[in-house]
Amino acid sequence: MATEAPTILCIASYFKGDRFMIEAAAKGAKVYLLTLAKLLRDPWPRGALQDVFALHDSPKREDWINTVSYLARSVPFDRIVALDDFDVETAAMLREHFRMPGMGDSTARNFRDKLAMRTTAKDAGIPVPDFTGLFHDDAVGRFCERVPPPWMHKPRSEASAVGITKVKSPQQLWDLLRGQGDKRSYYLLERFLPGAVFHVDSLVDDGKIVFAAAHQCGTPPFSVAHGGGIYTSYTLPEGSDDEKALLALNEKLIPVLGLKRGSCHAEFIKGADGVIHFLEAGARVGGVHIAELVECTRGLNPWAGWAEIEVAYLRGEKWKAPAGFRKHGALINTLARTESVDYKKLGLEGIAYEVQEKYHAGLVVTADTHEEMCARRDAVVRKFQAEITAVLPAPDKPNH
Repeated sequence: MATEAPTILCIASYFKGDRFMIEAAAKGAKVYLLTLAKLLRDPWPRGALQDVFALHDSPKREDWINTVSYLARSVPFDRIVALDDFDVETAAMLREHFRMPGMGDSTARNFRDKLAMRTTAKDAGIPVPDFTGLFHDDAVGRFCERVPPPWMHKPRSEASAVGITKVKSPQQLWDLLRGQGDKRSYYLLERFLPGAVFHVDSLVDDGKIVFAAAHQCGTPPFSVAHGGGIYTSYTLPEGSDDEKALLALNEKLIPVLGLKRGSCHAEFIKGADGVIHFLEAGARVGGVHIAELVECTRGLNPWAGWAEIEVAYLRGEKWKAPAGFRKHGALINTLARTESVDYKKLGLEGIAYEVQEKYHAGLVVTADTHEEMCARRDAVVRKFQAEITAVLPAPDKPNH
């Protein structure tokens, strides 16, 4: 382990993680970034970085290995960190090649492959919606006989609701599978389970959860991605039955999936029977400004906490979460009709954070009580619907 000026190589195929890099540098680490050529003009925190390197926009496995091998001739990297969901497998492959600590190939599949994470969780007794791989026709047929439609046809290695199809009949399913040809094994089929969707965002050190925050989504992410509209996520009442159940299930889940150190964003759904089922997990910080929601309501930004954990580990130290605080808060996020939004003109109360992105609008609002927070959240949703929100078709693949 490095005791002085540890070196961290961050891998990013999408612009995110600036807070991680800034915090790691502030804690004394030498931070390098390896990204893609098309992202070089994005506003990376270059003042916190020792250097920025880039690959062409469609690198293969060998390109990553050869590039990092060349860089490692002069820079002794202590840690490789994936800043985006789509970089988890790349970083794992690089750690395996260079025999570095951290998540390897097999464990990475539990955070990128929906079939792997469901199988692993089910084997450990964690509730998951009924599912099947799409390898064997007879097995698929038996699943369809046992589990009534509709079903969710999901890519195994995409993020969020990208590429998901709601299948309403066996005929639609078989037509879909025939059209996929050899690609069908890269998907799974799952029972459509309506219910309330939640997420738990955690920081993990030495295989133990050292910080966790549970939230509930408004309209399910699949419905927002495919039907358009407004995404919301909000804090649960402290000590509520749902919060207790989510944190307990998350406490069981993360060691099963094998995360030893880093950040985790796990999603769950509570069916009509009241049982909370695990949906999926990523070895990452939650997207769509969930990090800012956590920071405004708990006093800790997950990106910053993750960076502190990594640097402490490299120095042989133990990280302890700061005291922080608890507030009631909600995140409201939407596509916008205009390039920028003047939030002051909306006349809203309790704004704790404003999203500043082209053709996007987003706010975090906080309040002293859960009821007041819900009222402020609903006021933002109404304003966005009336004056801000734009609707575009769902992408077939990630918009990187």
